[in-house]
Amino acid sequence: MDGFIDNFDWQELKSFALVAEHGSISAAARVARVSQSTMSRHVSALEKVIGKRLFERTTLGIVLTHSGLAVLDHVQKMSDAASQLSYSMTPALGVLSGSVRITASEFVSAFILPGALSTLRLKEPRIDYEVVASDTTENLIRRDADIAIRMYRPSQLDLISRKVGSLELAAFASNKYLKRHGTPSSIEEFSDHNLIGFDRNQEIINGFRAAGLTVDSQFFAFRCDTQFVCWQMVLAGYGIGFFPKKIGEKVATVKKIKDLGDIGKLPIWLTAHSELRQSQKLRLIYDFLAEYFEADYLES
Repeated sequence: MDGFIDNFDWQELKSFALVAEHGSISAAARVARVSQSTMSRHVSALEKVIGKRLFERTTLGIVLTHSGLAVLDHVQKMSDAASQLSYSMTPALGVLSGSVRITASEFVSAFILPGALSTLRLKEPRIDYEVVASDTTENLIRRDADIAIRMYRPSQLDLISRKVGSLELAAFASNKYLKRHGTPSSIEEFSDHNLIGFDRNQEIINGFRAAGLTVDSQFFAFRCDTQFVCWQMVLAGYGIGFFPKKIGEKVATVKKIKDLGDIGKLPIWLTAHSELRQSQKLRLIYDFLAEYFEADYLES
């Protein structure tokens, strides 16, 4: 994009983002409840304004070009900024009672949310909480939850999202396992130990590769995509697992394996439906959770 462009149409940007999210003109049109020709016209008009192609047609559908990826990043930032502006300027409505449904990963639900919600309950005793402890994606647009805590940035434009911190990963093993097998002194020595990892999830594998050791899922002596199960295997003494450092360091029966370099970090995104701007109850909980996470997990 050369020069300054000041004639963007927000509807065209929203249509472009929907096509990028759903992978086809027809799917995006169904979500937006407009005709395919309208959706296609919006994308073509945006490409004309920008002066570059945003999508490539392939046998598997349409995919973003490099220019398209750059535009999508800007559109998401614009949407976040617009949501935050509207959120800050809208008067609070509603009453501080009733239920709020929160979805988070099983690990966050078990180890972080209890402290947060217990503190919040003291402040607002009339609000009840339903927690969906799940590592699968809950769709806020379909109202499966009111607030979501996720380890990725949601792409839907109708959501309000805010990065509130990150979980730094570290390797942990129980004291009884280390007494039997010893403690690895380098990342190369991990191959001599029972490692606990994910089955299909690639996060730990990518962390090893970043640290200089190329592995695959067969590298792990126990595999499960449910973090809480993997943690229980560490506690039972099965082997070495990889978990958020600030959580594992609070458990007396396990020990952190030092000097492994940067295994990786999981970003924490707090997300809510746009209705947040109209509900005092949701706004209070969203702001409290944001401050709670940022106090301990936001990078300096």
